[in-house]
Amino acid sequence: MTQQGEVTARLNEWSAGDGAAEEALFREVYPQLRKLAHGRLCHEQVQVRIDTTELVHEAYLKLSQQRRVTWQCRDQFFAVCATVIRRILIDDAKRRLRRKRGAGAIHVSTTDLDLADMPRDLDVLALDQALVDLAAIRVQAARIVELRFFAGLSVDSTAAALGLGRSTVIRSWRFARSWLAQRLGEKP
Repeated sequence: MTQQGEVTARLNEWSAGDGAAEEALFREVYPQLRKLAHGRLCHEQVQVRIDTTELVHEAYLKLSQQRRVTWQCRDQFFAVCATVIRRILIDDAKRRLRRKRGAGAIHVSTTDLDLADMPRDLDVLALDQALVDLAAIRVQAARIVELRFFAGLSVDSTAAALGLGRSTVIRSWRFARSWLAQRLGEKP
């Protein structure tokens, strides 16, 4: 059985209430979650209060509390991971902003987004607000950015997670990159 098949099997067992499957699942995906978390944190330009291990462990705690999710597949699981990691980073940035009265926002590299004419470093709170605004006009495009940027999913995995065709994901990804480049490239 492939690792993807093993993860899906563990997810199905976990959905059925098997606590041992939950533990086995997280042992299997822990390296991938660490890689994901490290990828989000390594481009930051400011000293952060949360490190890779803390981010993964906090994400694990939040994911392990999910009782109303019927896990379908590995891609869906990593899609939920993307949302959880995004929320943790946003909450951490907001906490630091409250403490420092506006200073110290997390900056992430937009290299992974491959957005034309966008600043190389981007305030994660600005990205979050831009994604909220994008979701107001195109929910699907905002979700695709979240999965590609925060979860590092490929086009095919994003399509599987959202139940979309590959061409739809590519088209929405292009729109979202262009929209975000324009939105985030604006000078205040």
